[in-house]
Amino acid sequence: MEKVFIRWTWMRAVLHNGWWLVTSVYLVVDAGLSPAQLVLIGSVQSAFALVCEVPAGVIADTISRKWSLVISQVLMGTAMLATGLFESFPALLATQVLWGISWTFASGSDVALITDELDQPDRINVVLTRSARAQLTGAATGLIVLGGLAWATRRDLTIVIAGAAMMSLALYVALQFTEHNFVPTRTARWAASWTTFRRGVTLVRRSRAILLIFAATFLVNGASDAAGRLTPKQLLDLGLPTEPDPILWFTGLGVIGLIVGALVLRLVSKRINGSHASTDYALAALVGVLAMLLLAFARDPVVGAIAVVLLSGIVTPLTRIISTIWINTRTTADIRATTHSFLAQLEYLGEIICGLTIATVARLTTLPLALTTCALLFATTAVLMRQPTSDEATV
Repeated sequence: MEKVFIRWTWMRAVLHNGWWLVTSVYLVVDAGLSPAQLVLIGSVQSAFALVCEVPAGVIADTISRKWSLVISQVLMGTAMLATGLFESFPALLATQVLWGISWTFASGSDVALITDELDQPDRINVVLTRSARAQLTGAATGLIVLGGLAWATRRDLTIVIAGAAMMSLALYVALQFTEHNFVPTRTARWAASWTTFRRGVTLVRRSRAILLIFAATFLVNGASDAAGRLTPKQLLDLGLPTEPDPILWFTGLGVIGLIVGALVLRLVSKRINGSHASTDYALAALVGVLAMLLLAFARDPVVGAIAVVLLSGIVTPLTRIISTIWINTRTTADIRATTHSFLAQLEYLGEIICGLTIATVARLTTLPLALTTCALLFATTAVLMRQPTSDEATV
């Protein structure tokens, strides 16, 4: 199951990240969306995902983690495919909302499934770190393959192909994944779902460490998501060459960032599993401050590109894997997907509140000032994560 799970993680990363690379350029160059519209898409997408996240997690904990992933793949592929069929803002907003909803059926379900099926508490953190590295190498492959395909053919065609491939990945999950160590609720599912939800809330409320990582996730994800959506616009404004096709430049930047990320995860894998997690999270947030200030006040695309690599190669992978392991080690099997869904809700909430704030700054002032706002969010996170975190919550 471990190899099957990591292989699936890699394939999903190939399609998702390659698709997003092409889509991020498509939204700016082909659809001509403004900076405010780019961030607004993320905020609205997150609002819908926020509403669906916990119900999806509870369903995974009471009915099936495996079939939650199948549903996720089908909906995600549909949303990805439809993106390449439209250029109007309302239609693109709708496709991204569907993508956000699709992700709620996977967030938490994947970690919960592999944790329970592996059934080796002393090994799961290693597997999750390997999975994170697989995501990075898969993402690099996706950037090269789909970025190259978009350059050789058309961006909209590549987006449609990626979506169709993502839909077909549902068959891999259905045929290859097992679910031997999970017992679904056969009767009174609504009552069981409510009980699962309440147990998850109780766990979170009693654990200062979980509340701390929730707050950090809110800030970091809000800053990272907004920065990621504004990056293509900023680099093009700084003079990133438009010949050859900008997709090639973004592909190269993405691959470099992912390679750096894979190396960083390998170097810090032992520290992540120990008592240095909060320190590493704070350091990653400080790198985020540096990256945002460099990108905001860069005078040429080279400096801007360095900032992008810092964000995608250090900040994003480190904060993501630390928060996943942090939550996974502080929950129990019966509410694992639900608790991870709570974490995902804080991610979406950060995208909504911080994203709307940054979108307003971008609309009323300038793009550099919006990126500076992202730097302030990272700085707040760094201060927050230096607080004591020792507690042992029970359900």
